[in-house]
Amino acid sequence: MYNTEDLERIKLISKKINTILDICNNAGGIVKALEDEILYRPAILMHLIACNEQLQKIQDNLNIEILTLFSKEDIKGFRGVRNAIAHDYEGVNLPIIEEIIRSYLPNIKEKLDKFVQEN
Repeated sequence: MYNTEDLERIKLISKKINTILDICNNAGGIVKALEDEILYRPAILMHLIACNEQLQKIQDNLNIEILTLFSKEDIKGFRGVRNAIAHDYEGVNLPIIEEIIRSYLPNIKEKLDKFVQEN
C-alpha cells in the first residue's frame, strides 16, 4: 500500500514531465528548447532534477507498489541525469537529454497518470 505523500510525489513527477513537454512545445521543439541557454534549457534541467528528487523520496519510503511504475532503467536514468547536471552542468550531453525527453518521458508520464487515475 502507498501513502498519500507518495501519491502526491507521483503527481508532482507527472506535472514536472508535463512542464518539460510544454516548454519544448512553446520553444518550437526539443532541440530549440535545449539550445536556449537563458530560459528553456535551465528550466528543463531543473525539472529533471526535481523528478529525481521526488523519485528518491519514494525510494527512501521503500514504496514497492509505486516503485514498480518505474523500470530499473528509469530509476537509473533519472539519477544519472541528475548527477550529470549537478556535477558537469556545462558539459551535459544535450543529445541524451533530447532522447530522454522524446523517447522516455512521455511513456513514464502515461504510466504515472494511469496510476493516479486508478487510485
